[in-house]
Amino acid sequence: MSDSCPSNSKPLPLKIRLKTWAFWKPVLFILFGGFGGFLYYHYVGCASGTCAITSNPYASIAFGGFLGYFAVNRPCAC
Repeated sequence: MSDSCPSNSKPLPLKIRLKTWAFWKPVLFILFGGFGGFLYYHYVGCASGTCAITSNPYASIAFGGFLGYFAVNRPCAC
């Protein structure tokens, strides 16, 4: 089985990595997803409290951040 994704043999130092778009893109989408999860909780929510995700603001924010991360993170951008 061959690896179709090229990879760098040496990772970038942290100071350089923090300045790249590849680092900040997932971070921003996690924040936007979390904000979207909070908005969903606030405006749609679950009045009865029986909904697992939408009845708790922390769960809504975490789930939104999770969706935001996986919306942009791909294992290989080849």
